Amino acid sequence: MSELVELRRDCPAVLVPSGRRAILGAGEQVVVVQRLGGSFTVQIGHGTLARIEGTDADALGIDEASVADERGVGEHDAGGQGAQSGADRSSNGESAGWHAPDVDEVLDRLRSVYDPEIPVNVVDLGLIYGCEVHPTHSGGYRVAVWMSMTAPGCGMGDILRAEAAERILGIPGVTDAEVELVFEPPWDLGRMSEAARLQLGMW
Repeated sequence: MSELVELRRDCPAVLVPSGRRAILGAGEQVVVVQRLGGSFTVQIGHGTLARIEGTDADALGIDEASVADERGVGEHDAGGQGAQSGADRSSNGESAGWHAPDVDEVLDRLRSVYDPEIPVNVVDLGLIYGCEVHPTHSGGYRVAVWMSMTAPGCGMGDILRAEAAERILGIPGVTDAEVELVFEPPWDLGRMSEAARLQLGMW
């Protein structure tokens, strides 16, 4: 997509790829170049890219509720157990009927996390290097994920890592999510899925 929008209010943003936080001023014109995973990538002055969270969609003149589903949350996350923090869900996961989430379920959630420069999710980009699920003493489950970036110097690592952890904590029964950034082996194009290659025309 490519849409010229005038910001309706001051809006927090993260500059891409530096990861530096900035405030875009009311009345500033931006071009929305990507809307995926409940966030927006916009082009500002001199071709610079910035990421705007879905919670600030109103600054773009977009109803925040319309982007909620793009975050990849299910019905149980809308006020149910999955929407609560790990601290709130720490007592008796087994008695609550939670099942142990499998790796595929975790990866499905992570498919709603997108690189702000490439319209492909982190799973199909091949940025997820590993995933493990372990029961905790409290009766819930701990999920550990090892994630990389397309370039070691990318400043968006902590932003995407936090977003990935948020998505994982939305899985019922998960009381702890740890996402670690790793850079060995270095990411390369060969790690991308066939779907991603087709989408980007890399055949």
